[in-house]
Amino acid sequence: MFGKILIANRGEIALRIQRACREMGIKTVAVYSEADAEAKYVKLADESVCIGPAASSGSYLNMPAIISAAEVTDAEAIHPGYGFLSENADFAERVDKSGFVFIGPRAETIRMMGDKVSAKNAMKKAGVPVVPGIDTALPDDAKEITKIAREIGYPVIIKAAGGGGGRGMRVVHTEAALLNAANTTRAEAQAAFNNPMIYMEKFLERPRHIEIQVIADKHKNALYLGDRDCSMQRRHQKIIEEAPAPLLNQRARLRTAERCAEACRKIGYEGAGTFEFLYEGGEFFFIEMNTRLQVEHPVTELITGLDIVQMQIRIAAGEKLALRQRDVVLSGHSIECRINAEDPYKFTPSPGRITSLHMPGGPGIRVDSHAYSGYNVPPNYDSLIGKIIAYGDTREQAIARLSIALSETVIEGIKTNIPLHQDLLRDAAFLRGGTSIHYLEERLAKLVKAE
Repeated sequence: MFGKILIANRGEIALRIQRACREMGIKTVAVYSEADAEAKYVKLADESVCIGPAASSGSYLNMPAIISAAEVTDAEAIHPGYGFLSENADFAERVDKSGFVFIGPRAETIRMMGDKVSAKNAMKKAGVPVVPGIDTALPDDAKEITKIAREIGYPVIIKAAGGGGGRGMRVVHTEAALLNAANTTRAEAQAAFNNPMIYMEKFLERPRHIEIQVIADKHKNALYLGDRDCSMQRRHQKIIEEAPAPLLNQRARLRTAERCAEACRKIGYEGAGTFEFLYEGGEFFFIEMNTRLQVEHPVTELITGLDIVQMQIRIAAGEKLALRQRDVVLSGHSIECRINAEDPYKFTPSPGRITSLHMPGGPGIRVDSHAYSGYNVPPNYDSLIGKIIAYGDTREQAIARLSIALSETVIEGIKTNIPLHQDLLRDAAFLRGGTSIHYLEERLAKLVKAE
């Protein structure tokens, strides 16, 4: 086992990884930007190294600075968390070549799954169901593009092969709009991802966003740890997540999860990963794989009783999974609210000093947050300041506990999206379960019209 791990991230996930390490008796190194000098996880780390200015390009995305910090502190491994460099194959490669262990999949696996075309082809070979579409990048020829769209059937969606986070995609409902959409997406893909490749697939009208958590070791052992519903989202950014996903076709759920684990074995996957699907009409359609820890991993931890971060660390150290699939028992229900420093309905960021803070407690409540009273939320990064997660024997109990927890939460000095969460937890459609990925945006649009 490692003696010391450098955490190449910030915010609540840096603290979460640090806590897992401390429980395992592993020393931690926190790297931080000038904007995060007063962060809780920096103060609690065994060692800390400033790696650059507030701008993430000069700090949390600065590969040489992070590797230098690992060298000067004699760290043995680097945990990338989520976001920043967590799915950067070049970073994983540089970490490995510098003599450290990257806590995550191998660089070639990240590269393969990061390209949506190669990922889709790999999943097809492994028997994972995919959205109807083409197996290769979209050609330049206008006639070919038109022919492909007709074969798939409108509406179609054009996506950047190297895209992510909802960027680099366009829905096309008519042939008249097709070629302009393809050209625009191609230009955006080149500008944003330095990769002009685009592809096309069927656009599902009212799907849900369901993901399956997997974990695999270096010895071809792989498990699935249940599923999550992440359909409550705005502009492809998740707001509420829950596990297990309600109202799924049970046979399709089990069959798809088993195929995900088998896909991991076939591609030699190592570490934690998430298969993301669109779910419509009782069927799953693979869209992409996240080769890292997810923001929403706590809901899976609560229904499985497993510590996914510690499992990541043990796998990176070469250990075999201590469990078999039959040992993974799902129990109860868990729901997570992402608490963001932003206006609850306009979504404008609200950085600044938290003048007063009280986080909730009580049965079944978990809070993952790096915030504290007096903490200054910097304007330079994602607005996530914490997560409030509720667990219950049933979905209804989890919702009730989460509602109580939100009513007890006090965060003053900045705006947060807690009022939106409270609103959604009373919403009749959410209470029934099974809302589509478009539900929240449509609901917010109605609120704007009502004003």
